Amino acid sequence: MNQKKISVALASYNGQAYIAQQIESILQNLRPQDELWISDDGSLDNTIHILAEYQKKDARVHLCQGPGQGVKQNFANAISHTTGDIILLSDQDDIWADNKVERVLEAFETSKKKLVVHDAAVVKADGQTQLAPSFFKLRGSGAGVLKNIWKNTYIGCCMAFSASLKPLILPIPEDIEMHDQWIGVLCDQYAGGSYFLPETLIRYRRHDANASAMKHYPLGRMIKNRVNFIRNLKRVSPSKAQGMEM
Repeated sequence: MNQKKISVALASYNGQAYIAQQIESILQNLRPQDELWISDDGSLDNTIHILAEYQKKDARVHLCQGPGQGVKQNFANAISHTTGDIILLSDQDDIWADNKVERVLEAFETSKKKLVVHDAAVVKADGQTQLAPSFFKLRGSGAGVLKNIWKNTYIGCCMAFSASLKPLILPIPEDIEMHDQWIGVLCDQYAGGSYFLPETLIRYRRHDANASAMKHYPLGRMIKNRVNFIRNLKRVSPSKAQGMEM
């Protein structure tokens, strides 16, 4: 396996129902030198106790306090703590395939891109019953600035990127809809584009407590989201993208 250090950035909040299964699936993908950073945004259930137990028994697990500003900034906080060469994002409630990290690293090597996004099988809360065999086909996923401003087809929990992108993507603006769109479009605009790996390497769990929605917003909100996104994109200095290496 590629010797680059892997960092997983996981954002948690009231995730006691599923987070242990997700952590187990992550850890079996990681080598001794890799790390899992979990930013918890003030969970009120048993999540913190579960995370603390993992931190005690596995030196690869690190826990930090989230900013209490919602999912985008919780992910930004987790990303900011990472020390690896390649960062993989993770939700608290999905299930990773046993070979996810291996296949993602191979995709970096073959594509020579700084951002890799793989496909996911969409499943119900039980983690088994399939709702859709391919998120890519469901959303028409693919790279492209205009394409993903018009309709975001990036999916954060399937995203991995070079740590050299951190100065470009951080801070994540408060008034955009989601962090994955921001990271993906910035990479498409300034860092040579993204590679979409057509392999289902996670089970993407959908349930009543998901932080992200798979639905259309009202027209007014959609227009506002796009205006805010473009405004923030124009504020990014191209100089932040210079000198980036894998």
